[in-house]
Amino acid sequence: MTLDPFYLIVGHVGQLELLVPHGVRLVQLRLKDQPEPEIYRQIRRARDFCAVHRAQLVVNDYWQAALDLKCSFVHLGQEDMETADLKALRRSGVAFGLSTHDEAELERALSHDPAYVALGPVYPTLLKKMKWGPQGLERVREWKKIAGSTPLVGIGGLTPERLPGLFDAGADSAAVVTDIATAENPEARCAEWIAATRRYLK
Repeated sequence: MTLDPFYLIVGHVGQLELLVPHGVRLVQLRLKDQPEPEIYRQIRRARDFCAVHRAQLVVNDYWQAALDLKCSFVHLGQEDMETADLKALRRSGVAFGLSTHDEAELERALSHDPAYVALGPVYPTLLKKMKWGPQGLERVREWKKIAGSTPLVGIGGLTPERLPGLFDAGADSAAVVTDIATAENPEARCAEWIAATRRYLK
């Protein structure tokens, strides 16, 4: 499948509703530490909002909720792959992207024929403490050679200025969290990202 080169990641449906109308075509709702009713409420609201604005919603982690609410795309980390029912997702036509951080994880992810594989952090990131150091652009090149036709998403420490290097190294999409979430004007920064990534549309 073809991914939009700009992949927005938000932590609350309110952020999604603020930013998607500015031209976002691919957005992940990454909910953390919420009770189940709130998780379902936010995913349902995000699903309906994205449908109106013709944006692709990706539900992070909560694959069962995505199935229950008839969402079409989920993102799973390596730990989530252990518990997720990938066969059930396939039967329901739900696409899934998978996180990877080393070659063993990449090989395992590709064996499941995902909609995309993600590599990160490409650069140092302030988002969260990670046991993996920055992967760098050379690793992006290696990943793309191995992944072949499977789309590759780069994440971690990205800015619009770093996009040429990322896409030249073979990435198909740039996932963004912190640069927009911490911006003085997230809407304006989101618009900058969209403008900067249009040249990489396929």
